[in-house]
Amino acid sequence: MAGLRKALLLVAALGLTAALAGPGTARASSSIRYGVQDDAWLAAGPGTIVDRVERLQKLGVQIVRYTVRWDEVARKAPSNPASPADAAYDWTIPDSVLKSLHDARIDAVVTLYGTPRWANGGNGPNFVPRSKGALAAFARATARRYPWVRRWLIWNEPNQRIWLRPTSPRVYTQTLLNPAYAALHAVRSGMLVGGAVTAPRGSTGGVSPVDWLRGMAAAHARLDAYATNPYPLNPRSETPYAGACTTCRTFTMANLPKLLADVQRYFPRKRVWLTEYGYQTNPPDRFLGVSPALQARYLAEAALRAYLAPRVDMLINFLVRDEPNVGRWQSGLLSIGGVAKPAYYAFSLPLAQVSRNGVTTVLWGQVRPGSGSRTYQLQQLVFGHWKIVGGLARTDSQGFLRRTVHAAAGARFRLVAPSLDLTSPSLVVS
Repeated sequence: MAGLRKALLLVAALGLTAALAGPGTARASSSIRYGVQDDAWLAAGPGTIVDRVERLQKLGVQIVRYTVRWDEVARKAPSNPASPADAAYDWTIPDSVLKSLHDARIDAVVTLYGTPRWANGGNGPNFVPRSKGALAAFARATARRYPWVRRWLIWNEPNQRIWLRPTSPRVYTQTLLNPAYAALHAVRSGMLVGGAVTAPRGSTGGVSPVDWLRGMAAAHARLDAYATNPYPLNPRSETPYAGACTTCRTFTMANLPKLLADVQRYFPRKRVWLTEYGYQTNPPDRFLGVSPALQARYLAEAALRAYLAPRVDMLINFLVRDEPNVGRWQSGLLSIGGVAKPAYYAFSLPLAQVSRNGVTTVLWGQVRPGSGSRTYQLQQLVFGHWKIVGGLARTDSQGFLRRTVHAAAGARFRLVAPSLDLTSPSLVVS
């Protein structure tokens, strides 16, 4: 495609830099959307659901991944499972979340997960249903209940035993994915169904995402997008661009080209959704966390990497707020006390380095809150004071910007959105 994304792809691939330029409006936009997932915070966080969704709007969230738990909505066996009006269904919690997001004009990608005991012989939610039509019927009912939702994910991390048993790409494809795909597409045209949603590794008793992808292809999987959660395997040594394990059969952000090549090989022309990603922070996680400043930097770098990647349509950050148990996930944009980390502002105003050739440096960024072309300032730290570079500038229609600046290694920049009273974390040119 012409425009900003193509220009940055050339810069990143060839190491080229354009002539030094003042502020300009990018002339094209990317299809990618950036969002969050935090089911617990959305459903029961501080304040009302309207307050929480309003916060997402101000943050610039474009899409929210949300899980509709089949086992919680259908605790009893329905007599008419494809009808959302069946008396066995309790839609109270998903109604609150999905209708509030819809009212705020924030898109949702809905994950269907969790088998009820009545559907799998009394086992836990990670066991497949006995009938291949069971999840399909629930998918049809859910799609009818929320007619504005058009993006769907079937299950979560089925390549790990903790999420799916038996842990088999064939069973997943034939019992869950393909029947649900057919059911959702039968409800209305324009549905987009993501399959796989794999963890970056198989873990004990699981299947590597590389083998899972190939197993799904062998089972004739039907999908519109291949979804995966490309978390770093070793957060302290792996960045969005470097440090990937070269001998592991894994998919992480650091080896994204490998993922894209495999998807293209086995599912030609299918889109790619990056449906969970994040770095935990220290504090509070002293073992797996990175510094809050590094979390913010990696968030912006991952946003750039996903933007430049062909066929990638979304990147979802997990979570909004740290979980209260320090043994669980601390990858929130907010601390458990609700204090904004630097990543909170990096989400709204990501700023990343595309390349540097001597003192010619190419920067990329986005102003996410708002719509249409947004105003911003690029500022540089000069002798201890922030100076505006090139005056007030405007983004393209999707909020993206690209700037070529005169800056050597060690120079510091930041984005400012004056009308929003927002400032990004500073970027140190490397």
